[in-house]
Amino acid sequence: MTTVYVGNISYRATEEDLVALFAPFGEVERAKIITDRETGRSRGFGFVEMADDRAAREAIQALSGREHMGRRLVVNEARPRRGREG
Repeated sequence: MTTVYVGNISYRATEEDLVALFAPFGEVERAKIITDRETGRSRGFGFVEMADDRAAREAIQALSGREHMGRRLVVNEARPRRGREG
């Protein structure tokens, strides 16, 4: 399974919109838009987990820089989350 980072998402977009955007490339296991803890509003980025690595690479190549809901998406393979210090 590959996790894909999706940035510059429209604040109107839903997780269902992300699934629909990535589904033509392969099976989407999960889509998550990150929200602000206090307000619940979208922070403008999210993650999509795809079952097949090849499908994820194809989606990244096809969707990176593509306009969606009036915004140009930033799409790449997600990096592991760094631990918080402190």
